[in-house]
Amino acid sequence: MPPAESTSPFMQSKVKQKDKNRALRSLLNDPGIIVSLGVHDAFSALIAQHAGFNLLFLGGFGVSASRFGLPDLNFLNLSDMELAVQQITRQLSIPLIADGDTGHGNLPHVRQTVERLAAAGASGILLEDQLFPKKCGHFHQKQIITKEEMLGKIEVAVDSKPDEDFVIIARTDARAPNGLEDSIDRVNAYCELGADVAFIEAPESRAELERIADNVSHPLFANMLVGGKTPILSVSDLERLGYKIAVSPIETLMVCGSAMQSMMEALKQTGQLTHHLEDKMSFDTLKDILNLDGLLNTQTGHQRVQ
Repeated sequence: MPPAESTSPFMQSKVKQKDKNRALRSLLNDPGIIVSLGVHDAFSALIAQHAGFNLLFLGGFGVSASRFGLPDLNFLNLSDMELAVQQITRQLSIPLIADGDTGHGNLPHVRQTVERLAAAGASGILLEDQLFPKKCGHFHQKQIITKEEMLGKIEVAVDSKPDEDFVIIARTDARAPNGLEDSIDRVNAYCELGADVAFIEAPESRAELERIADNVSHPLFANMLVGGKTPILSVSDLERLGYKIAVSPIETLMVCGSAMQSMMEALKQTGQLTHHLEDKMSFDTLKDILNLDGLLNTQTGHQRVQ
């Protein structure tokens, strides 16, 4: 069943889905690294678009935390992510890559995952080889499926793409349980079968990031989680190594949490927020990001026609 309509039709982007998909494919084909950002809801996505990002990432961690107040331990189901993708992308003019986790089951579920997230507005999907129930890639005690089983999932995912521009990111979590050699072997095999981008989760040193870049012959995805297992490299360093996409996956969520904590403490201690909010987002900026004037003008014009 498709997710329920949840936002005003006046908020829909005028950019067609096929054009967003084409834009993502162009970004991959163009020289240089793509700097992307993880968002967790429609508001954070609009802020990122307003800031000039041209590709966004929607991860399970951010959706699980923002919608349900839960960690990334496979509490989300496909319908949860489908609805989040729809709510976010209908307001965006830029492409978004959605987290497909493990594909939410076996091969028929993988097909459903790709088809439904694409229909909801995603321009690409990330699939990983963890054993269900999966967990955040920077948590301990991860388990993975066999390479052969994941190859079956990749084959189905590629076959389920809505068009040739839709992007499949193949992620392996084999680094922790099996080591880096197996991880490199896996992502090369996944991409040789048709995945567009290779993603080895949670390498633990700069040397490992370099080794991945030297031994994976496909576009590479770098997950720069502050506080995670992987050292944080600058975008320029990652580009020199040969990485194609650099993502800060949940930092918007952490910054939002920190800002709210600070605001709440200030209100508790002083009883007012005027001074505390002087250097924060203004009410006028908030209205601009939410396209208030455009919506009011549209509404007024609609009333005139009636």
